[in-house]
Amino acid sequence: MNKMFSGAATKAPFDTAKLDALMEEAGLDVLIATSRHNVQYLLGGYRFFFFDVMEAIGTSRYLPVLIYQKGYPERTAYIGNRMEGFEHELGQIWTPVVKTASWGTLDAIGLAIDHVRKLDGAAGRVGIEAAFLPADARDLLGGLDGIDLREAHFTLERLRAVKSAAELDLIRDASERVVNAMLATFSLCAPGMTKHDIVARLRREEQERDLVFEYCLIAAGRSRNRAPSDQRLAQGDVISLDSGGNFKGYIGDLSRMGVVGEPDAELHDLLAEVEHIQQAARRVIRPGALGGDIIAAGESAVESSHHRALLDFTAHGIGLVSHEAPRLTTRGPVPYAAYDADRPLESGMVISVETALLHPLRGYIKLEDTLIVSGSGWEAPGDVGRGWNRP
Repeated sequence: MNKMFSGAATKAPFDTAKLDALMEEAGLDVLIATSRHNVQYLLGGYRFFFFDVMEAIGTSRYLPVLIYQKGYPERTAYIGNRMEGFEHELGQIWTPVVKTASWGTLDAIGLAIDHVRKLDGAAGRVGIEAAFLPADARDLLGGLDGIDLREAHFTLERLRAVKSAAELDLIRDASERVVNAMLATFSLCAPGMTKHDIVARLRREEQERDLVFEYCLIAAGRSRNRAPSDQRLAQGDVISLDSGGNFKGYIGDLSRMGVVGEPDAELHDLLAEVEHIQQAARRVIRPGALGGDIIAAGESAVESSHHRALLDFTAHGIGLVSHEAPRLTTRGPVPYAAYDADRPLESGMVISVETALLHPLRGYIKLEDTLIVSGSGWEAPGDVGRGWNRP
């Protein structure tokens, strides 16, 4: 063993055997993770508070870097910003090697290169996250002799595909808090309020529940435009809230409906159609079912509806990233291969199921739910407020 890494290593907070197998399958010797979500995952949940919102500083940007060598977790290194030395003093960073000496992209990747050069054994095939590696850092890394850069996005996504018990707790919290914030917001909606007013209220409600507000897609009245705007509510208007709230890095992404006043029979029927499709997709979710079964069940329910030309259904994985593994379809709004369509679902996977009905007269009617694959079926955190919510 390299004498520079001969000390006892702290146990990694992820499945190193699984990562080693995934790296072997992808032909990787060393992994250099630079996305904030994957670095957080590999660090067991740690993320530096100073750059939680923004990344730019001085003439460059914050670039956290984690280096992992296949088969040698005791050689794992973390490269952080100089201010992360405070966090290191508090024992927040598990890696055996910690270097908190960077301010920008070039000095961060330079320290990573220094670490890679010290590794014993074959280290020529280096996995990177190309979409999350700044061009100047990639140029410096790619200019090294004997380095073959390869994409590692898929490897890291598969590592995260099945959530741990601790991750599932965070997803439950995120989902429940987002829905509760929506219900509180619906209770305050009134004629004359703008869509901007409603989104601002939802932001406050999410923040009061310790969520980082990410976005809100909002439709109101007959309009199917989901951007916040100065459009004002009128009596009888429907309101669609579709919001992402982040809890310690994990996304709560759900959609619920409200109405200013009392819903009429037609509105009850329209939301019931959306609910029927949601439940059809849910019924097939269980460990061992093929990922594509969810899509097939939802699309079959859409086809049986007399409103099928107005309906939009999809399902996707969710966790630290929206639209992550399991990848269920090629026909969703975010393009990727349907890797999991013909593969069995596993307990601990998390799936978002969403159905929207775009009615020309009644507006945008949508439900989106988070489903945790578990036991013999599923669990749905935040599974309240699924009807017409009123002020």
